[in-house]
Amino acid sequence: MADAVANQVSVRDLKTHLFEWLARAQAGEVVEVTSHRRPIARITGLRTAEQSWTHRLQAAIDAGIVSWSGQKPVFPPPVRLSAGGKLVSEIVLEDRD
Repeated sequence: MADAVANQVSVRDLKTHLFEWLARAQAGEVVEVTSHRRPIARITGLRTAEQSWTHRLQAAIDAGIVSWSGQKPVFPPPVRLSAGGKLVSEIVLEDRD
């Protein structure tokens, strides 16, 4: 999956305004660095483990996959892989024995 490029910046401009471009990447923008008008690199911000976890949980809540009222999340019932098949959780538990 390719990231949508929000901004392009030349190496020269990147060096001149490094702090500003890094702040934009940290804020979620994807910055593509160019040299002689050809892309050579991409800069993206990193999420901490906590940010990543809360972001994924919020995405699941927004999609209606999980409901949460501030307590323990409520998940939908497990989905069977095929008619009469075992749940993945059952397979994992069997493999642990």
